[in-house]
This record gives sequence, C-alpha cells and structure tokens, in this order.
Amino acid sequence: MRSLLFVHDFGVLAAIGWKVLDRFHIGSRFAISPHGVGIAVGYLCGAWVFMHEGPKRGISEERASSVVLWGLVGAIVGARVGYILSHLSEFHSIGDVLAIYRGGISLIGGIIGWVVVAGFILRRYHLSILRTFDAAAMPLAVGIVIGRVGDLIIGDHLGKPTSWAFAFQYWGGNLSGYDCVSNPGTCVTVLSGGHQQIITHNGARLVSPDGSLLATGVGVHQTALYDFVLTMGLVLLLLILLRKPRRAGILTATFVIWYATGRILTDAVRVERRFLHLTGSQWACAAAVLLCLGLLVYWRFSPLPEGSDGSDGSNAPDASDVGSPASDAPAAVITEGPAPPESG
Repeated sequence: MRSLLFVHDFGVLAAIGWKVLDRFHIGSRFAISPHGVGIAVGYLCGAWVFMHEGPKRGISEERASSVVLWGLVGAIVGARVGYILSHLSEFHSIGDVLAIYRGGISLIGGIIGWVVVAGFILRRYHLSILRTFDAAAMPLAVGIVIGRVGDLIIGDHLGKPTSWAFAFQYWGGNLSGYDCVSNPGTCVTVLSGGHQQIITHNGARLVSPDGSLLATGVGVHQTALYDFVLTMGLVLLLLILLRKPRRAGILTATFVIWYATGRILTDAVRVERRFLHLTGSQWACAAAVLLCLGLLVYWRFSPLPEGSDGSDGSNAPDASDVGSPASDAPAAVITEGPAPPESG
C-alpha cells in the first residue's frame, strides 16, 4: 500500500489507497473472489484454533468437530438471512434469496447463526455453553481478521466520503458493489434510499436522489480496515486474558463487548438502511453489548458456588470420552457452569 499526503483547507491529511482486485484468475476460464477465499481461510484457521482451545475446557475433539461443522451451516444461513432482513427491497423471489453467489452476506448475522446452531449442539451433548463460547472467542477473532483481508483486497465495505486521516482512495480495479466499467476511472453505486456514491481517482461524493450533494471528500471511510485494526486489538487482549484461567463467560463477554462496540462505531460511517437511526447490525450489537454488560455486573456481585473457583475450565483434561457411560459423572463436573444462567 502506498501512502499520500493531500493539502486541504483543514491542513495536511493522510490518505491511503491501492488497486483493488475483484478476482484471482486461474487460467482463462476460472476465477475466484478474494472475498470468498478470505472467508474460507478465516473459518478454517478459526476452526483449527478452536480444536486447540476446546479440549482445554473439557470439549472432546469429536464434539468440537461437530460444533465446527454444524456451526458453519448456521453461519452461512445466518449470514444470508441477516443480509436479507436488512435489504428486503432487493429481494423479489426465492431465486434472489438463494443466489448467495451474487454476494450479500452479513458478518453479524453469520455470528448469530453460528451461536444459535452451536447452542443446540451443546445442549444435545450436555456441554457448557459459556465454556464452549469462551473457547470460540479467540478463533472467531482470528477468523474475522483473516476474512477482512479479503474485504480489503476487493475494496468492500466502503463508507461515506471523508477527508479524515486514512481516507481510502480509488486507484483502479473494480470496487465491490460498484460499476467501474461503464465510465472507466469512475465507480458508481446506488445505496440505500436511492443515494448515489461516486468514487474517482480525485475524490468521492455522496449525492441524494434529487441530485443535491450530501458529502464530499478526498476518499471514503474504509470500514473493513477499521474493523481489521479493532479486531487485531481484540486478539491481543484475548491473548492477555488467556494467560490465566478466568470465570466461565468472561472471554465471551469480552469478545462481544469489544467487537460489537466497534461495529456500532464503524457502521455509523456507512450508508446503510436504518431503523430508528441505526442499522440492523447496530441494533443487534447494541443488544448484545447490553446483555454482556448485565452479565458482568451480575457476576461481579453474585457469589460463586461453594467449592468452585469459577474458572472457565481451561486447565481441564481433554474430555475425549465425554458422552460415554463411563464418563457421565466426570462430564457433569466438567460441564457444570457457574451460578449465573448461561447465555446462548
């Protein structure tokens, strides 16, 4: 990535930019999206970390594999449903709903879908929901970081025009969701509410349906980059927290509060359909943050069960035989959570 300096009325501002790449071409007939590659590699890496973290909390490799597999199904369905609910006007038939290959998925919807399906799997095998989600906190953060690399390569998740430091400038290629072919050097997209955003080498502008200029800048907010940096910070924080056993649910609450708060902030600079001034993702994230803050307050003032250290089970042996008749009693000890109710 190159870095440039631009002089404006407000002083010297930095901007970044790169030529986006919408497809990796293999030969003359086959091409694949870096976005899809980023998602696939991110999930695989996250699954590998989960298979390492799960046994530390009493989850056998067999059970962890089930969570990874069925969680993937839930994530795909949730990601699509989450996007559809936020963009209902774009879908007119079942064919439109099923055409996921055209793009249109929601990360927050994917996380929710994974949580819902994983919750059913954990209940079926009588595993602790909080401890399992604690094991998934780091894998999920790692997966998001890797997935965002694909978003950056294709120039996805662009926000409003800005002249703020690190504004993203267009340096060529086909921006995701934009028409950059009809008028070479100029990329245009129609956003929520009929707004039109135009991005060129010289800057960006947001235009209302009646043609009035709403915003302009040397570039646009690159929200995928913001999310990448924020999640890298989350990975570092989780590494610190993982250095010693924590009460079950602490890692989960930390992940939710940090990541959801970041998404509330970054979505504020995106042009999306809003409901009572917030996007669907912002509402979901706000609810999750409030829930986890409430749990932290509850845990702070609630006593632990007598004889329990309240740890997340990170020092527990690998429960490779969980679910077998010979291990029913130990499994009950391993999967028994702390006093507060578990949250799925």
